[in-house]
Amino acid sequence: MSEPSEWLIYRGAGEPHEGIEQLPPPPPWRDFASRHEAAADGGDPDGSADRRLGGHRHMAELHRPGAEELEMINAALYLRRPLLVTGSPGAGKSTLAHSVAHELGLGRVLRWPIVSRSTLQDGLYHYDAIARLQDVQIAAHRAAAGPGDAGPADDIGSYIRLGPLGTALLPAERPRVLLIDELDKSDIDLPNDLLNVLEEGEFGIPELERIADRLPDGRAEVLTDDGTKATVTGGRVQCTAFPFVVLTSNGERDFPAPLMRRCIHLELGRPDHQRLATFVRAHLGEEAARSGEDLIAHFLERSRSELLATDQLLNAIYLTDAAAPAGRDRLADLLIQRLDRPR
Repeated sequence: MSEPSEWLIYRGAGEPHEGIEQLPPPPPWRDFASRHEAAADGGDPDGSADRRLGGHRHMAELHRPGAEELEMINAALYLRRPLLVTGSPGAGKSTLAHSVAHELGLGRVLRWPIVSRSTLQDGLYHYDAIARLQDVQIAAHRAAAGPGDAGPADDIGSYIRLGPLGTALLPAERPRVLLIDELDKSDIDLPNDLLNVLEEGEFGIPELERIADRLPDGRAEVLTDDGTKATVTGGRVQCTAFPFVVLTSNGERDFPAPLMRRCIHLELGRPDHQRLATFVRAHLGEEAARSGEDLIAHFLERSRSELLATDQLLNAIYLTDAAAPAGRDRLADLLIQRLDRPR
């Protein structure tokens, strides 16, 4: 049996050892410790801006859109219309939203990742009826509670948290940037359910509308997706500056004509060598981009006939540079497997 390569931490020998101590730092896009440090310092609260795939902040700074991309982004800004961005995985769809937010100073990107179970309600708000019921029961058993104490009906806003879409529609002087990621993963109803909210720029919260006349000036404080509080008047959220909404799709399905009619549609082609090198440089640094030139060229050649994702390229360059330079090409091929026909 041949000796295991030096870079292997788990050796499959069945004997306990302290090899975990030699495990190098994680790649930037899997550095959860830095994520929590940033949140503790009051920075990016969910880490999405700096951690997802190694740092959208760096990609935003380096992103240089083509002429057509630039025009369509500005068309969506001028017309106050959602921007539907389609393209293969890793084409830069999500980065586009972060680039606009970074350059125009529009704050943290609100991100709503879509899965097959996602509903419009998930994006708008969540009402914790169970927590409120529990508090009502506790209050009922407090014999010392006086008439001047605030009851559950008065602080109902503390049981309501706005989702990413609901937060984006709050009144503001400047628009927020909302990323509705991978809309093609949704069930058949969600694209149609979005139509009215995106067209009108407002929505109601029935739990607040029912008691608006009993609230001081009809106002209630609710939690937001940012983790802060906002005031809702009359039980309705109405935007004053329509958010810059980016809906992304990997092209796995067609969308209904009513949604397409209300969106500006941008199709992103496969990234070229320059964009791939920029992608690697943003996440792994200049030296990794230089040493990974051959892998970038090989990845680009394969992508002409195979469905690949650029995060696979990042994985291959990071691991072959940091851990296994000897078996570089073989390991890279193991990590970069086509997504349309798995081996």
